[in-house]
Amino acid sequence: MLAVIVDFEALPGKGDEVRDALQFQARNSLEKEPGCRQFDLCADPDDPHKFFLYEVYDDQAAIDAHGRTEHYAVFRARIDPLLKSRERRQMVRL
Repeated sequence: MLAVIVDFEALPGKGDEVRDALQFQARNSLEKEPGCRQFDLCADPDDPHKFFLYEVYDDQAAIDAHGRTEHYAVFRARIDPLLKSRERRQMVRL
């Protein structure tokens, strides 16, 4: 299994919108993608502009399929203009 970890920082004043977009994406990924096994969303309790995602997929094919979904395209169009930064890494789950 593979884990995808993404850190997000919202632009000033956009934390609520980023949180809403991330929640939309988490629900859709879990409900619509059979290869998505886990999709956790966390918020920094000290900074309403910082978020962290932890996603677990069956394999690289499931991650690739995730990136081709309609809901992912909608999510990226919605969230990208709201972000100060986005950092992604991928790891093998032990």
